[in-house]
Amino acid sequence: MSERDKPTGLTRVLRAFVYSWQGFRHAWREEAAFRQELSLALVVVPAGLYFGRSGVERALLVWTMLQILLVEILNSAVEAVVDRGGLERHPLAGMAKDMGSAAVLLSFGMLGTVWLLILSDH
Repeated sequence: MSERDKPTGLTRVLRAFVYSWQGFRHAWREEAAFRQELSLALVVVPAGLYFGRSGVERALLVWTMLQILLVEILNSAVEAVVDRGGLERHPLAGMAKDMGSAAVLLSFGMLGTVWLLILSDH
């Protein structure tokens, strides 16, 4: 597709939204971890809005949960690309998957740390 044939303006935005929605649907259908984390978010987000005493606190409490969902989607994307490359074991493929998993774990650590710090100050 030439540069001239690429969609622009509202058409481009609408197509991007459709692709993003498809990404959410794939994450929901194919990734048990995403479904579990989304279920957790249904509890954590309202709790963050309730327990935060200021806009900044509420934003931090909610953001850390949303960040887990974001990192999980990116981790799933990395895993899909690695798996697309082939089923044989390769050290770099394992490293990529492990690093994606570590990013999710780090996000959970951030969630726990932010919640602990904010709630311990109440």
